[in-house]
Amino acid sequence: MYVVLGSALIVVSNCSGSHNAGLGAGGTAIGGTGGTGRIDGAAAGGGTGLTITEFDIPSPNSRPHNIVAGPDGNLWFTEFASNTGNKIAYVTTEGAFTEFPIPTKASEPMGITVGPDGTLWFAEYQGNQIGRITPTGVITEYPVPTLGGGPVDIASGPDGNLWFTENTLFRVGRIDLSGVITEFQLPTIAAEALGIAAALDGNLWFTESKAAKIGRISPAGAITEFEIPTLQSRPNDIVVGPDGNLWFTEETADKIGRVTTAGVFTEYPIPTAAAMAVGIAVGPDGNIWFTEMAADVGKIGRITPAGTITEFSLPTPSSGPENIVAGPDGNLWFTENSANKIGRISL
Repeated sequence: MYVVLGSALIVVSNCSGSHNAGLGAGGTAIGGTGGTGRIDGAAAGGGTGLTITEFDIPSPNSRPHNIVAGPDGNLWFTEFASNTGNKIAYVTTEGAFTEFPIPTKASEPMGITVGPDGTLWFAEYQGNQIGRITPTGVITEYPVPTLGGGPVDIASGPDGNLWFTENTLFRVGRIDLSGVITEFQLPTIAAEALGIAAALDGNLWFTESKAAKIGRISPAGAITEFEIPTLQSRPNDIVVGPDGNLWFTEETADKIGRVTTAGVFTEYPIPTAAAMAVGIAVGPDGNIWFTEMAADVGKIGRITPAGTITEFSLPTPSSGPENIVAGPDGNLWFTENSANKIGRISL
């Protein structure tokens, strides 16, 4: 186990991309955190100003991937890199990090979620396992029955089980709290399932990246697929919006999509071209927030339930913001894959 208090970079940003940066007091070992910033008034394009703080992850080049609000009030995330990462970690809302090495080497952890048992469950893409970690750091791993499944994302289902996508073998898996796994083959071959989320209709909804479809699977395993209007849109992450619909990112189409539980689609173009929208989450303000991961973009976007989009530049260029989540502190937290940081947005 490693415990480090990260250094903080605090930036006040608006949607036009301008910002003023300052390095907060703090170091790479246990010490003080940085200060806070503030901006008053409205930013261009109808958005309000916000404060962005970045925290350096102790392990270098760890490639932080997914992030979730844990049951202990911390933000838990996966470190994907095979050599320098391969850990499950958390950061407190004050910026202190703790990291736990995964027993399986080069497992490449990706998705992470909170289970109904109060522990955290995660998907090991290369390790082909589903992992569970307690808030104190005890890790248990469960092999996926089919070799080479490539589990990517994971979510708690309405049935008390955990559900996950298998990107390589085009399946959706279910694991109960005792570790028993059941797999369901997707109708579309080479669909490349990615994100998954439990919806208000009692089903799990997931993205099929290569097939450009949104899938629905019942707790009994019945699968229905819906074609996205834009072909080759590469849907990535998915979340249940405040309106009860499913909202998702279209990585290559530069759009945010919305689909009702009846399968009706609406798509909203992102202002920035080639933005590479990846992660998506509902914010504490009732809007949907998403990441723009492209190397020359590096922004966080916000879309209202009515479809109005505002984009915010990040302080670190080419930081690769990947996944995002609402924290217990009323802020948004996100991973910066390329910059090896965890970011915080104070609204």
